[in-house]
Amino acid sequence: MARRHRVARTDPGHKRGLRTVALIEATKGLLATAAGFLVLSLVHKDIWDVVASILEFLHINPDRHFAQVLLDLADRITATQLWMLAGGLFAYSMLRFIEAYGLWRTRVWAEWLAILSGLVYMPFEIHEILHKSTPLRWALLLINIALVAYVASVRYSGQRLDRAARQEV
Repeated sequence: MARRHRVARTDPGHKRGLRTVALIEATKGLLATAAGFLVLSLVHKDIWDVVASILEFLHINPDRHFAQVLLDLADRITATQLWMLAGGLFAYSMLRFIEAYGLWRTRVWAEWLAILSGLVYMPFEIHEILHKSTPLRWALLLINIALVAYVASVRYSGQRLDRAARQEV
């Protein structure tokens, strides 16, 4: 018996919008993959030296509090922690790629995944804004709200189309 995947009923305009969201999610996946490989490239290096070089390149005084915090962290980080961080980044990227695939193919499960994963970020984004409000943090929150609201509206209109189709039968 062939297994059928439930495709969202959407108007053609929504398909283009879902594909735009899918591209955003795929981009997040690519960035997380690149970050994972970057972290792995640090496994056999002296992290303190790497951080000190970055601070020097950026002309940041190593005596500043922020620089000292980074250098102290670099001194304490272990290879196991780097492997775990890289694994987390690769898992995150896989989730983003799966979500992007589903949204590109207009799958109902992907719409729900997009809504839920977007909502998970919001409390953290709001907390960060309450802690220290910056234009970047506000932009990330507003983009996240817009994406979640858009996919939720697509899902809502898809449910209406499903109900209408069932009533016609």
